[in-house]
Amino acid sequence: MILAGLGFAQLAAIFGAAAAFATALYILKLRRRTVAVPFSKLWEKILRDKEATSLFSRLKRLLSLLVQLALLALLAFALGDPRAAATLIKGRNLVVIVDASASMQATDVPPAANRLEAAKDEVKKVIRGLGGSDRMLIAQMDAAITPLGPTSSDTSELERALDSIKATDARADFPRALRFATDSLRGVENAEIVVVSDGRLGEAVDASGKVRLGDDVKLSYIPIGRGVRNVGITAFSVRRYPLDKSRYEVMLEVTNTGPETEDVELSLFADPATDAPGDRGQLVDLTKLRLKPGERLPRFYPNLSGASRALEAHLEPLPGSVDELPADDRAYALLPERRRAKVLVVTVGNTYLEAALLLDEYLDVQLASPREYAEKIAPSGLHHDVVIFDGATPADAPRAHAIYLDPRGPGSPVKVETELKSPGFDRIERKHPIVRWTALDDVNIARGRKLVPQPGDKVVGASVEGPILVTGQRGGYKFVAMGFDVRDSDLPLRVAWPLLLLNSVNFFTDEDAQYISSFRTGDVWRVPVVSQTGQAKLRTPRGGEVVVPVHEGRAVYLGEHAGFYELAGAEGLDPTNGLAPVKDLEPADAPPPSAKDAADNGGAPTTTAAFAANLLDAEESSIEPAKELVVDGKKAGTLSGFQIGVRREIWIYLLVAAIVLTAIEWITYHRRITV
Repeated sequence: MILAGLGFAQLAAIFGAAAAFATALYILKLRRRTVAVPFSKLWEKILRDKEATSLFSRLKRLLSLLVQLALLALLAFALGDPRAAATLIKGRNLVVIVDASASMQATDVPPAANRLEAAKDEVKKVIRGLGGSDRMLIAQMDAAITPLGPTSSDTSELERALDSIKATDARADFPRALRFATDSLRGVENAEIVVVSDGRLGEAVDASGKVRLGDDVKLSYIPIGRGVRNVGITAFSVRRYPLDKSRYEVMLEVTNTGPETEDVELSLFADPATDAPGDRGQLVDLTKLRLKPGERLPRFYPNLSGASRALEAHLEPLPGSVDELPADDRAYALLPERRRAKVLVVTVGNTYLEAALLLDEYLDVQLASPREYAEKIAPSGLHHDVVIFDGATPADAPRAHAIYLDPRGPGSPVKVETELKSPGFDRIERKHPIVRWTALDDVNIARGRKLVPQPGDKVVGASVEGPILVTGQRGGYKFVAMGFDVRDSDLPLRVAWPLLLLNSVNFFTDEDAQYISSFRTGDVWRVPVVSQTGQAKLRTPRGGEVVVPVHEGRAVYLGEHAGFYELAGAEGLDPTNGLAPVKDLEPADAPPPSAKDAADNGGAPTTTAAFAANLLDAEESSIEPAKELVVDGKKAGTLSGFQIGVRREIWIYLLVAAIVLTAIEWITYHRRITV
């Protein structure tokens, strides 16, 4: 037995003083009053009876004194806060990891709303069974590990921390959670890690290797969930057609992770309201699917129309089928922006070139002579997405993407060598975007020039004598160089000519190589944004607004919820890489940014862009709970030793005993047993 409060010497002094005072009160001689009586003979018999019972009276006074001394002893001992030595020294230190990943939203654990709520109920039982010397830290595990408070033994504080846990639409980073727990318990006796999860965590391995728990840390596992039937969307992507941007195609994948055949209804909605989750928009397609156990069914929707900016896919089980995880039943995607690319054509006149550019209605074409470009446009700065130099090579490379037709002189992005007689496309890099859907093998060319690419450049087309079609990058801008004048060939008479030209423009401005129709939850997103303050405002699908840092022109954020996001920064946003300007999505009469918005961004105008995020994780959609949890070759045990309502503080029982003894003394006093 160990005293956690006052020491034995202090308690002895307190008890001695109190006992001496109580004893003194009992041994003091009672002062009798003098009472006159009419006839003393009448009292003689009473006095003789009193003398006969004087011994018993003394015994009653002694018993009463002993009761008072026992009461004082209990109260004094309670001040010492006595505890068992093993309890005080070997109190457990626990880190409770509560899984809040997407699979914990499964609704297979009635009466709880979902697995996460059932997990909270289990943790509450542990909290209410903590001993006086036990200490606990609660952490939420999803794409990150978040401690929800300090290590504490305060049950009310721990329950408040537990109630703050919310489910996310991301997978769980189990290795990171274990490393956090082991770091938190380093150097602590009786350390124990408690994992409360459905067990869909994967192997405890990360870039640093396997997680090692060590021999001094105990691992316990509280399994949650029992359902296995689920159908989810595991892939979703959309893109526009390069030559008809009013139309688009969709690719998605639906996976049945359960053991039974399921019938579901798959819907596609166009332009759902980002600020009203209940508004799905206009129905574009409705399909009924039957999936066998474990089947992954890809679906391809070509040549769709009706959506201007966004799509939402929705999955719903038909009668007789079961889908126990709602988190993977929705997927979101943004269509690439249909903006007009500004193209500057520097030429002395080329009907074939001008006619080919007219085929794309989303090109804003401006013509300029070489002299006008050199004297007016270049000195004032370019405001174009693409510049096409037709037989006129500038002295300095433009700060824009460029197409060079028959480049010459020192300003050419590639060195131009000897003239070639009747070159042809004997070798073509057919997988390159600029030659997609083209047939160049039999193009007849009267004359051309050999191009000498630099390291890092790509030779897309070449004759037996050397390269004649090269792409690359100079100063952060792409270029395409063609080593012949198209008028010295029959290329303008072929369908391949406008395709080659428009493919090159799309190679610079379109989304094919870089566009991301949605980000994946659980990853760190780096979204292009312009901000002079080093910060940007991000509006989440749940209506909240957070301030995110901007590093090297990109907003950095760990996304954990699926849906549509809006990002606001200063001086406009980069619309590539999955961003669509919200100004194109709002009504034409929408008010301009307010002065307050500009002031909040250092006086610069505020522009907003949108992007989408999805779960799209087949492993997370597989909701069958794991019965066992194995880490570092060790099987996690079951949690024991926590009983609700049992407290290990002995002083509580001492106070209870003092109260009971007081009640006994009161009863015996009124029954004249003690005085």
